Amino acid sequence: MNVAVVTFPGSNCDQDCHRSVELAGGSPRYVWHRERSLGGAEAVIVPGGFAHGDYLRPGAIARFSPIMDAVIGFAREGGLVVGICNGFQVLCEAGLLPGALLRNRSLRFQSHDCWLRVERTGTPYTGEYREGQVIRMPLSHADGNYYADADTLAELEAEERIVFRYCDARGDVTPESNPNGSLNHIAGIVNRRRNVIGMMPHPDRAIEEVLGSVDGLPFFESLVGTEVAATAAARSEVA
Repeated sequence: MNVAVVTFPGSNCDQDCHRSVELAGGSPRYVWHRERSLGGAEAVIVPGGFAHGDYLRPGAIARFSPIMDAVIGFAREGGLVVGICNGFQVLCEAGLLPGALLRNRSLRFQSHDCWLRVERTGTPYTGEYREGQVIRMPLSHADGNYYADADTLAELEAEERIVFRYCDARGDVTPESNPNGSLNHIAGIVNRRRNVIGMMPHPDRAIEEVLGSVDGLPFFESLVGTEVAATAAARSEVA
């Protein structure tokens, strides 16, 4: 699978995502934010970091980078799009995912490992996990507090679109296991078509034993192993 890794000024996880796709057996390629084509990509990753310095608010400026028109068009045509940490913020700003990421409840930057419970395996990104599986990976953010209005939250729950939820090591959802105050302990969600995912923790930083966890690798193996429509590359060429 050919995967475009979008790079903005301030991105700092683009190389992590590139390496993750390689380890999973895919073919990654960097795409600079000023480009206007995804170049035949079959999937897109918007990585973590501080795009454009997080000025105004995280993702607010990156959303208007030239490449985002192609990413939005690709997603709306059913293309696979991943947003990790700052990438999740960008996708929310772009309207590809509902809700917003607010300042952490602690008002402090959080950078540590967290536990997640896999809520759904019926997505292109979680097929290599088991439903209910508890996994560990790092998080690193100041604005990871997921917020949405009551109707949107009810919709996400009813439509089974919450993919990852913060929990403790036993898989229990407790106040203490929520690192940032996210409503309903939300760590990752998908859109209605399940082709777009956003998550705050970093699977790209949990892909090799030397990093302390390999729980993120199945995320990328699921992505790379997903069968995509033959027209996906053609769509990205013209986007």
